Amino acid sequence: MTIKSAARVTVALAATFGMFSVAAAETLYITADRMIDVLAGKTIEQPAVIVEGDRIANVGSRSQLPAPAGARQLSLNGMTLLPGLIDMHVHLTFRHDMHGYRRLGISIPKLAIDSVAHAEATLLAGFTAARDVHAVGYTDVALRDAINEGRVKGPRLWVSGPSLGATGGHSDSNLLAPQFAYHEDGAVDGPWALVQKVREVHKYGADLIKISATGGVITKNTHFDSQELAPEEISAIVGEAHRLGMKVAAHAHGASGIKNAILAGVDTIEHASFIDEEGIKLAKQRGTYLTMDIYNTEYTLAVGEAAGYLPESLEKERIVGRMQRESFTRAVKGGARMLFGTDAALFPHGQNALQFSRMVQFGMTPMQAIQSATADAGRALGAEHDVGAIAIGRFADLIAVPGDPLAEISILEKVPVVIKGGVVVKDAR
Repeated sequence: MTIKSAARVTVALAATFGMFSVAAAETLYITADRMIDVLAGKTIEQPAVIVEGDRIANVGSRSQLPAPAGARQLSLNGMTLLPGLIDMHVHLTFRHDMHGYRRLGISIPKLAIDSVAHAEATLLAGFTAARDVHAVGYTDVALRDAINEGRVKGPRLWVSGPSLGATGGHSDSNLLAPQFAYHEDGAVDGPWALVQKVREVHKYGADLIKISATGGVITKNTHFDSQELAPEEISAIVGEAHRLGMKVAAHAHGASGIKNAILAGVDTIEHASFIDEEGIKLAKQRGTYLTMDIYNTEYTLAVGEAAGYLPESLEKERIVGRMQRESFTRAVKGGARMLFGTDAALFPHGQNALQFSRMVQFGMTPMQAIQSATADAGRALGAEHDVGAIAIGRFADLIAVPGDPLAEISILEKVPVVIKGGVVVKDAR
């Protein structure tokens, strides 16, 4: 039985037995000048897409797929249709202008309130799905649930809750003096303590696990090349997470920390700034995705002092940003599996698409860059049957832009039409 026929049976039975009253789902008929088929890696001229409810019911050419009787029509003349974009590394609960010691003055309720505006800005920029990798107080879980319940506007979210890592490391907070004895929720030590923390994060509703395998750029007293988790600690986290059906994203800048994480079986490497040739080959062999945030260094170095960054963080960024772009070029040439991830919150939310042009500048074709934020991202999420492509049965998450982004990728920086779940949430043509 198909999904559509099963749905009809369920509705018919419900209506028969008085379980609820049923309104017919709206049918939407969308046409455009062209459509990017990210699964086949080609452009479809004069496409037509039929949407029933929140799913795509049919896709084809306009000549072969006429509008169904009674369908509402959306004609996107002069425009290119694409799947809704996916950012695989965001922090929707954090602000771009509140870094360093300023973060100490932000309450958890304030983070939650700010995240509502950030989620809407991200959605209206054309990102209909995102992966939020680290938030405090499970504010990301609350945001995801509010979006799913239709109470606030935002992308479909996969969230991690607090990131896990070593005491004093990138997953901890090192800004306060010892007498305050403060540690972040995810800062614990030893394999079994980390296994317990994986279970706790799962208990409170996270979709995935985020770990800090190495030090970071914006955290005080950590070095990007340091290995903060021992191999046995990472293996314990990955083993437990995978048993619970959760994927693992590993923050890792240094070459050794990257390889330790890949060998332990993590699903994605975040940043991968100093990945070497051995690491690239290992990632290819293990099927590990690399998520490299190569835009934000420009924004951080331009406004970092005004945004409150510590001087040591800005000095680290000057080193890491340059090396990460060189590593990105090598990874693309080496055939690594790459994902679109921006680390949004290091720059204003809603400006995520600025990274596309840098991905092309540093080695990707426009099609590869778009696929990294659509089909490839959907596969990495494990949601490839729901998001990431304009295909039958998937969520009707689509965007439309004027012109052809394969000819000029920067077109994606201003998305006038956004559709999520069959609902037009933005039409600024």
